[in-house]
Amino acid sequence: MSSAKPDIPAPLDNVKYQYTKIFINNEWHDSVSGKTFPVFNPATEEEICQVAEGDKADVDKAVKAARQAFQTGSPWRTMDASERGRLLFKLADLIERDRLVLATIESINGGKLFSNAYLMDLGGCIKTLRYCAGWADKIHGSTIPSDGNLFSYTRREPIGVCGQIIPWNFPLLMFIWKIGPALSCGNTVVVKPAEQTPLTALYMASLIKEAGFPPGVVNIVPGYGPTAGAAISSHMDVDKVAFTGSTEVGKLIKEAAGKSNLKRVTLELGGKSPCIVFADADLDTAIEIAHQGVFYHQGQCCVAASRLFVEESIYDEFVRRSVERAKKYVLGNPLNQGISQGPQVDKEQHNKILELIESGKKEGAKLECGGGRWGNKGYFVQPTVFSNVTDEMRIAKEEIFGPVQQIMKFKTVDEVIKRANNTSYGLAAGIFTKDLDKALTVSSALQAGVVWVNCYLILSAQCPFGGFKMSGNGRELGEYGLREYTEVKTVAIKISEKNS
Repeated sequence: MSSAKPDIPAPLDNVKYQYTKIFINNEWHDSVSGKTFPVFNPATEEEICQVAEGDKADVDKAVKAARQAFQTGSPWRTMDASERGRLLFKLADLIERDRLVLATIESINGGKLFSNAYLMDLGGCIKTLRYCAGWADKIHGSTIPSDGNLFSYTRREPIGVCGQIIPWNFPLLMFIWKIGPALSCGNTVVVKPAEQTPLTALYMASLIKEAGFPPGVVNIVPGYGPTAGAAISSHMDVDKVAFTGSTEVGKLIKEAAGKSNLKRVTLELGGKSPCIVFADADLDTAIEIAHQGVFYHQGQCCVAASRLFVEESIYDEFVRRSVERAKKYVLGNPLNQGISQGPQVDKEQHNKILELIESGKKEGAKLECGGGRWGNKGYFVQPTVFSNVTDEMRIAKEEIFGPVQQIMKFKTVDEVIKRANNTSYGLAAGIFTKDLDKALTVSSALQAGVVWVNCYLILSAQCPFGGFKMSGNGRELGEYGLREYTEVKTVAIKISEKNS
């Protein structure tokens, strides 16, 4: 299959939101309480539709269905591993078939540029599912030459019922990052999409059923974090929980897991990622990629290059050209052609970003451009660049999750390594230099789960992704990501005589 990017069609004009209920056992259900909640278009602030509001009672139903589907002797447990792979390949094909409608919904519901949703998010979903599908019949143990007259071997078995809590910034892509490896390894899942952006996950439920997954293997419960999310995290019959989101909520999930049944936990949490530009870097490349690193998807990326360290001798030029680049942005409806920045996801995030921008002004950073709301409708924030930022300022320490670039100055390699690591986060980092020795030395010294050299925001299904320190536990993607969804069992069988 060609790796060339597909042509980008126009988004659909009249999307029908037909999947708005809870999905359990391959069937659609109203919430037990009968409640619904509104879902909004952040570009217009208008309500899109109402979605069934799941809570503890609905999570209990979903977990029961997932447990039943995981029982010994069930169709899912007795299915050939290669058949699990075939179902995942089929699901990827269905996503490819419905790529246009999924990208349109993702753009409307999440404020994501349609071109990015179609090319990057949907493209990433399809590739990741196919990668996981290929692994399904290649997850195996090994024989071990243990002492004594024993035949010893290991099995890599599915963990069981996995709760999966999805963020709002990449709703569909994170949905696939969660269910792909879990299903490849033979688990069953209960998914809670973010309350801001549940619509593509619910559409996916229809494709999961169409692909032929047995009832109960995938269950989707939209709802709020303190109710549905908390119910998953503390449930005594959930064997593992995986969460992508804030460090604050990640702590609550880990605490709930510890207080309940010590369920397995993987967390992909916040970041305040350093991006270091040395004087010997290709300046054109560094300016553009560092810009994309923080402004992509309105800055709503956990790996955003939100602490930009620039060597002193090139600092002034770097700032000037970065400001010129930010001023080229065209804001507006993310469905429209020619738009380069959409809205933030909701009013809460919008206000948080503006408050942090104000803190930067008050604490003495130099506002080079932007710095406020854009327009009078929708949750838009002007592309903002600060210079003369120092490490103790809030904008240099806190995760902003918005289109705000902080540019800081450094003099030496040792200094910038120390400053880059002086954070509780450790998700990602970037380095720009033509010096191979410097690239290797600094990448080894940085405390981050992924380090990009002369590039940024490069994620692939084959490479593990996750954080150091308070940016999370465990890994997603690649072979390492699959390991997070299996338990290792050792079997030792007594035999009469062992031969080498």
